[in-house]
Amino acid sequence: MSALAAAAAARLGRRLVDCAPLGGGELSRLVRIRLDDGREAVVKDGPDPPAEAAMLDAIRRAGAPAPAVLAAEAAFLVIECLPADGREADADLGRAVARLHAATGPAYGWAQDYAFGPVAIGNGWSEDWPVFWGERRLLCHGPHLDPALARRVEALAAALPDRLPARPRPALLHGDLWAGNVLCAGGRVSGLIDPACAYGHAEADLAMLALFGRPGPAFHAAYGEAEPGFAERRPIYQLWPALVHLRLFGAGYRGLVEGLLAAAGA
Repeated sequence: MSALAAAAAARLGRRLVDCAPLGGGELSRLVRIRLDDGREAVVKDGPDPPAEAAMLDAIRRAGAPAPAVLAAEAAFLVIECLPADGREADADLGRAVARLHAATGPAYGWAQDYAFGPVAIGNGWSEDWPVFWGERRLLCHGPHLDPALARRVEALAAALPDRLPARPRPALLHGDLWAGNVLCAGGRVSGLIDPACAYGHAEADLAMLALFGRPGPAFHAAYGEAEPGFAERRPIYQLWPALVHLRLFGAGYRGLVEGLLAAAGA
């Protein structure tokens, strides 16, 4: 950990005064550093720090809050240290996510692949949203599932042309939007962190946000009304993060996967 901190300080051209590990990094190491000029920053490693830096920059360009990137190397990312007090900020989160989703991409996907730790996130570009979601977010897990579960995922993927819109507006997605990746202070969102960006149907982010806890009415009032049929599509979009959790953390998430498959009619 100290080696990571020292390397980051050297990259910024300053002397490291202090460092301390930060919690919450299940898939990467996180450390807060203090430099000899008084600045503080957060350093993290991960599957592809330069790719994460590009995603954070895309979020900021969209007008949504995200930490500024101070440095990005193959081995680590250095970002500004943002305030966080845990106070509720549902209304501001609704406004922030609406600004994020207002940014539009050229097609569905992202310019490069990414990963959640050892779980690859295949991207590339597609003009067909159900094909993208089926191939890049669902079927890709098949080789890592037992045959019975894989068959249910395959059946759902085959039905997606009838279940998902073919050409929704390709909104900028955070890609891993849950409460742990939303920093709040003073009733405002100070930053969206740990993205896995792609362009796609905005509902994918909204479904993820509701998977491990639901934002309150203030979020929905600020973000806007859901599209007709969202309740039926929500488990299809929630299945991707559930499958990722199953692969990362084991059988404790199988029940969640099976429940979402059932809710999606598979």
